Amino acid sequence: MVRLCTVVLRWAPGGPSRLLALRDELVGRPFDDPDRHWPDQPDAVGGRDRLAGGSWCVTDVATGVAGLVLNRPERREAAPGAPSRGVLPLLATRYGPDWAEHVPLAGMASFTLLLVTPDAVTRWTFDGRDLRAEALPPGTSMTTSGGPEDGREQRYLAGFAAADPPGGWLAMVRGSAPADDPAALLVRHRHGDRVFATVFGQLIEARPGAVEIAYSRTPGGAESWARRTWTAASARPGPELSPP
Repeated sequence: MVRLCTVVLRWAPGGPSRLLALRDELVGRPFDDPDRHWPDQPDAVGGRDRLAGGSWCVTDVATGVAGLVLNRPERREAAPGAPSRGVLPLLATRYGPDWAEHVPLAGMASFTLLLVTPDAVTRWTFDGRDLRAEALPPGTSMTTSGGPEDGREQRYLAGFAAADPPGGWLAMVRGSAPADDPAALLVRHRHGDRVFATVFGQLIEARPGAVEIAYSRTPGGAESWARRTWTAASARPGPELSPP
């Protein structure tokens, strides 16, 4: 299982897509930083969950298309043998809006899937039974795992819409303290001896042929975010640059 709980998106047709993706997960679950982890999709760049092998956020360098999956609460656990939600960003970047033809949804846990292309954004919601799609208009939007009812959009969307990415968005993240609150931008919940928290943040700028990602495993801290650039013409990521 891979989890992503908050996505902020700004886009306009023909322009670069800018995204903030915050991943909430059990502390200690191993994962890899964004890179080209999937040989059968050599232009797919994203973080990789080491247990399930999938991702919460993948961007295709050649096309500038991004796929992001968020958990939903309606059906928390998948049926035995059902695919992991972590395959969905890879399918979205490979097949575009036809991704659902390439995975059996029956038995899967519920999710929201965002497909961000240079010309359109589609958001699918699966409640464990029905799949619904909606087109998002240009501008700034916010998608959370709990939907509008978790209160995060009402608390933060206006601020993100007024701020300029990446610096303004990064300042909002750094100015948020982790809290045991479903409407918090950064979360930290304790369940017995386990801690569920915001374990990763990434700021993405994607256009066909180039993807830049700034990322941190301590998104609310004062530490610098690493920044790397991938291009479709190169088999290796570019050098690490100064933080945003």
